[in-house]
Order: sequence, then C-alpha cells, then structure tokens
Amino acid sequence: MNDAAQFQDDNGTVRFTGDLSLARIAGLTERLEQVDRVTTVDLSGVERIDTVGAWIVHRFAAKHDARVEGLSEDGRHLFDQVVAADKPLVPRPSQGSGVQRVLGEVGDAVVQSGRTLLGLLGFLGSTTLAFASVIRHPRRFRFNAVVHEFETVGVAALAIVGLMSFLIGIVIAQQGAVQLRQFGAEVFTINLVGRLTLRELGVLMTAIMVAGRSGSAFAAQIGTMKLTEEIDAMRTIGVSPMEALVVPRTLAAIVLMPLLGFYSSLIAMIGGGLLAAVSLGIPPITFIARIREVVPITDLYVGLIKAPVFGAIIALAGCFQGMQVEADAEQVGLRTTSAVVQGIFLVIVLDAFFAVFFTWLGWD
Repeated sequence: MNDAAQFQDDNGTVRFTGDLSLARIAGLTERLEQVDRVTTVDLSGVERIDTVGAWIVHRFAAKHDARVEGLSEDGRHLFDQVVAADKPLVPRPSQGSGVQRVLGEVGDAVVQSGRTLLGLLGFLGSTTLAFASVIRHPRRFRFNAVVHEFETVGVAALAIVGLMSFLIGIVIAQQGAVQLRQFGAEVFTINLVGRLTLRELGVLMTAIMVAGRSGSAFAAQIGTMKLTEEIDAMRTIGVSPMEALVVPRTLAAIVLMPLLGFYSSLIAMIGGGLLAAVSLGIPPITFIARIREVVPITDLYVGLIKAPVFGAIIALAGCFQGMQVEADAEQVGLRTTSAVVQGIFLVIVLDAFFAVFFTWLGWD
C-alpha cells in the first residue's frame, strides 16, 4: 500500500513523497499553508499522483512562483493538463434587453431555417442520384421494400383518410348551405363541395395526414437505425442507405399520394352529398349531375399534379430528419417532430405556389 503524501522543506526546495492521490492527501493543504519561502518543488519521490494531487501541487507552486520538477512522463502529462485547465472563469455576456433577446432568437431561427433548407436541397440531390443509380442498375431496385411501403403509406391510411374526408365534406356542405341560404342559393353548395374538395382540400388534407402518419414514421425508423448504427453497418457491407431506405419510401409516397388524394376527394363529395340529401333535400342523382356540370376537369388535374409533389416533399422531409439523428434517443423524438412540422409547412407553401401558378395558366 502506498504511503500517505508527505513533504520536506529544505532551504527553499519542497520535496514531496508518497502517494499524492485523493485518498492519501488528508491535511496536506493545511500543512502547505505553513511554508513561507519556496523556489523549487521536487516530485521525484512521489509514487502516485492523480488530478487532485496535481492541482494541489500546481496551486502551491503558482502561489510561491516556484518551478516543478522530478515528475515522470505520465505525471508530467497529467500535470500539464491541470495547468492548462487553470484558466479564469469567463462571465456570461449580458443578455441585453428583451427586444435584443427576441431579435437574437429570431435571427437564430432564420439562420437555422436557412441551414435546414440547404440541407434539404442537398438531400434532394442525393435522392435524385440514388434514383438515377437504381434506374441504371435495375437489379438494385428493392421491390419488396417498395410494396411494404405501399401498404404502410397507402392501404393502412385508407380508413383514417376516408373518415377525415367524409367529415370534412359534411362540414363544407353544412357551412356552405348556412351561408348561401341567406341569398336563396343553397343549390350552389354543390359547386362549393365539388370544386373545393377536388382542387384543394382533398389533396391538402391528405398530405397533412400522410405527413403526420408516414413522415413521422420515416423519421423515427431511419433515426432509430442511425442511432443503433445499422446505417453504418449497411455502408460497411456495401449497401447504399439512400437506395435501400430513402428510395422505396419516397417512391411509395410519390405514387400513392395521387391515389389517396383522389380517394379523399370522392369520400368528401359523398359526405357533402349525404348532407345535401338530408338537409337540403337534394337527391343524390341531382347532386351527381350537378357535380358533372359545374366542376371542370382541370380541377381534377390540379389535384393530381399537386399530389405527387406533396408526397415527395413529405418523404424527403421525413427521411432527411431521420438521417440527422445523432448522440442519443432524445434526438429521435425531436427529429420526428421536425419532420412533421417541416413536411406540413412545405406542403402549405407549395400549395400557395400552385394556386398562383394554376391561376396564371387559366385553370381557375
């Protein structure tokens, strides 16, 4: 067992011996306070030294402006680390006024949004290259994975999308009838239901639902794989994560969004037609005939054109956020939330762009 730490004062040279570790230095600091004049600290007799012992010696030597010698190579390395860590505490800068803090937070949010947008654009490029690689090498196409994602994104969502669309169709018809009744124009409720569901709400509400279901699932699945180093293992064995994970999910979202959007619009019109029959006394055959008269085919085209773009954005946002997971499991939840928020935000922004674009084309 090592001896407790001791020291000897010899004409300006203090020689330490024994064990300079936390368990063996009881009372050493108080005894060192009694030393007056020191020029050299000799540690050649020290058998063991830890961080606490090195800190005591450094503080003692610095107080008397003495040089330290006699350490072994490992002891010298530890002592140098302790010396390097002895820096004055830098006080936190003043937070400033409330306005400055708000402006600072807004600026940080803008910078973070810009970085995320650049990262998403880069991820879009990587996904495009992965699609091109699969097209050049068809054997790499993972048919089973795509079919599985078809079921996850499309078939499993039919019930919730159908229920949501049916209720939205009823709400649109009911609220439209209430407002149009003031002008004796309840019949135009059919126009409202038909055009609004086919052109806007059918696809938009489906995209929001898919972002909440599938976008979050993509982020959580890929994020968990990233956290458990499965993605690194895939790269090690020569499998591209973009081709194996991102391409099937993106393809499934692009292909199924138009189908889900069209399905949503039909169910919404059925809900609107049911309320029109019950509340307004409009027979279903009249409702269908009126829909065919007042809803132009371009409304259907608008919805079908927007749907695959929305699907691609939702899938890219989910997969991108999943790939950003690092460090701990908390990141999975944070990135999943970010995937849903970004997916819905980008869908609404693109929907506004499409509204202006199709009006410019004359499809209004």
